[in-house]
Amino acid sequence: MNCFIPLVLLALQDPAPAAAAPVQPAQSAPDTGSIAVDLALCLDTSGSMDGLIEAAKTKLWAIVNDLALARPAPRLRVALLTYGNSGHDAAAGWVQVQTPFTEDLDLVSQKLFQLRTNGGTELVGRVVRASLEQLEWNASPEALKLILVAGNESADQDQEVPFRDACRRAIECGIQVNSIYCGGAADPDAEGWKEVARRADGHYGNIDQNAVLVIATPFDEGLAALSAALNATYVPYGTTGATAWANQAQQDANAATLNSTAAAERAACKANGLYQCGWDLVDACRGGRMQLEDVKTSELPENLRNLSREELAAHLDQQWRRRSELHVQIQERSRERDQFVQAELAKAALRGDQAFDTAIRAAIRSQAQAKGFLFPQ
Repeated sequence: MNCFIPLVLLALQDPAPAAAAPVQPAQSAPDTGSIAVDLALCLDTSGSMDGLIEAAKTKLWAIVNDLALARPAPRLRVALLTYGNSGHDAAAGWVQVQTPFTEDLDLVSQKLFQLRTNGGTELVGRVVRASLEQLEWNASPEALKLILVAGNESADQDQEVPFRDACRRAIECGIQVNSIYCGGAADPDAEGWKEVARRADGHYGNIDQNAVLVIATPFDEGLAALSAALNATYVPYGTTGATAWANQAQQDANAATLNSTAAAERAACKANGLYQCGWDLVDACRGGRMQLEDVKTSELPENLRNLSREELAAHLDQQWRRRSELHVQIQERSRERDQFVQAELAKAALRGDQAFDTAIRAAIRSQAQAKGFLFPQ
């Protein structure tokens, strides 16, 4: 059994608003001094869970942005599993791995936008077991390894793989399981979801899956424009580079179709160190993952293939400088946007404690702090 730890999302109170931090260009987090975070998201995609999927698509970027505040800088990988869908293989307990652990958050977003609900039997024990056995978890005992499982039916339907056994195996692997019940706190099924978390040293929370708090701000349009400009600083490289670069723009468009909040939060995410693009030659050369002399001309964009090595180096440096400038602008606008949102929340006496991202962010913060991460107060 591969011992990987999924990340749990739940909380009974709002996380503290982040204090203003010095604005600086985001950089790829080096391995030295950083701590790995593996987060496995297990979402119920049975017929009644459209609200959960919409919430996950909308708030993925807000969750990552909150984790990006942690110090030392995390090295985040996310996996996505779905369960309870009649379109999945019955022999596998109606569980499917949509994407294994990846640093490519655009890929995770793409998979979220491809999800569709469809009837089904929700087997919580089966999806926890699949997370343990089918994902390649970080082997370091220092890594934060978390599973988040969210659903709205009884957690105790799986007679073949009881969730109690699956949670025990998770703990043996150093993996915590967080549970989110999409229903009322007083519902009879809530008790089983509480036990899922309790048995795996996790957190429990109940949410309204349709409670996605959206506040439009005067900064949203500008952030979307900066996000689009940022895409032009990437240099796709390799056999999959062009496809991945196109997907970057597609996920911008997907976020924009949801609402301006999702697009703004995605822009903020693209300017922090957790947003990694393994296909980008700028980051690859600056981070030491590739030497300029090893770059194959045939795998460069056509408009760069006739450049000398010196000219290519100058172009990559120019792209990096422009990206750094845009990072600073996005971070400044995002801080102003966050202040506006907090003021609007206070003015309207709004609370977000029943929202999907609030539950997740609070759980991650708590477990990350226990692992040695520090967050601004």
